[in-house]
Amino acid sequence: MNSQENVTVSSLDFSKLGGLVSVIVQDYETKDVLMFAHANREAVERSLREGLAYFYSRSRGRLWLKGETSGNYMKIIDILVDCDGDAVIYLVSPQGPACHKGTRTCFTRVLRLETV
Repeated sequence: MNSQENVTVSSLDFSKLGGLVSVIVQDYETKDVLMFAHANREAVERSLREGLAYFYSRSRGRLWLKGETSGNYMKIIDILVDCDGDAVIYLVSPQGPACHKGTRTCFTRVLRLETV
């Protein structure tokens, strides 16, 4: 990995998605991509402060802690920021399945071209 620059939450660009940044969630050990979500400033700050993955639910219009109902928490190991500051990667240690359908990852389907 290239050398990394330390940044703060204030360097994130929440303006492009109406107050949100895109969040890719990746297993710290296996490097598997587990899920995709969004976070507002409060979600990112709480994730850093509490060490658990917080997101912002666009459908429910509120902050949510991954695992708050299922018990499948995700411990934050690190948070990486992309070059534009509008997307982050939560590197996590998952404490259970990431997907609400009970699978380890939300990415279980392979997209193919349709044949006629």
